[in-house]
Amino acid sequence: MGLLAINCGKFVSYYGTKELSPQNLVSGPRFSVKTFASRKSPNKSRREGRPSKSFTLQTKETLPGDSNVLAETNPSKDDINNGKSVDSAPQDSISLPSRSNVLQACTITSGLIAALGLIIRQVSHVGSMEGLPILDCSMEVSFDFEIWHLELITGLVVLISSCRYILLKTWPDFSESSETANKQVLSSLQPYDYLVVAFLPGMSEELLFRGALLPVFGFDWKSVLIVSTLFGVLHLGNGRKYSFAVWATFVGIVYGYATIVSSSVIVPMASHALNNLVGGLLWRYTSKPLSEI
Repeated sequence: MGLLAINCGKFVSYYGTKELSPQNLVSGPRFSVKTFASRKSPNKSRREGRPSKSFTLQTKETLPGDSNVLAETNPSKDDINNGKSVDSAPQDSISLPSRSNVLQACTITSGLIAALGLIIRQVSHVGSMEGLPILDCSMEVSFDFEIWHLELITGLVVLISSCRYILLKTWPDFSESSETANKQVLSSLQPYDYLVVAFLPGMSEELLFRGALLPVFGFDWKSVLIVSTLFGVLHLGNGRKYSFAVWATFVGIVYGYATIVSSSVIVPMASHALNNLVGGLLWRYTSKPLSEI
């Protein structure tokens, strides 16, 4: 789904999801720590008639409700004789955050991002009224909506969705990053949940970046580039590579241009939310089922 990354992806990791890949389970990094079952030396153990054996502790970050935090494994003679590694864990298993965790993360972070945007807008308004050399965000970017904005929104949805589709087919690195983000956020959701994770992030992100930060930096092309670059950089991490940041920066430039043309934050909000929804639904109905991964 792409631009859900900045809030849902990062905050779902708070609930135990770090990266969704064959090498790194979504439920968190797994590691092994070898230790001895007893501090007694092997010689002392033999004198007491007990064999000295070692065991492996495996720990992983778990989702709320998980009870198996520590697992003890004793290497069998067959494994040792056959040269099998007792430290190896299944590399192709996939663990997903629960539906409730995803929805909770998106709701909370969208609310925080929206609140920050509103605070910046209010501070800029008060500062401008007091004579400070800053633009009044509420005057530069309003919540007004006109009929011709529908044409602009439609054009933005077609442009962004088409560019995303082309990149997914031609840029493997971007395709891999998008797949990681989509699996992390969308895999456990029901179809109607997509409305929540598409519209809440789309509206809150645009309120902050295009409705607050853009006019604060000057409401011109220089400001568009600065805010778009920040928008792109914040999309790194959780399995998303630089290709994903480049894509987010491009999208930020497009939404910034639309904001300047319309002087309304409703245009980028609606465009962003609809693009999220289109991207999410396309991924759901074209990706492989989890049972085939």
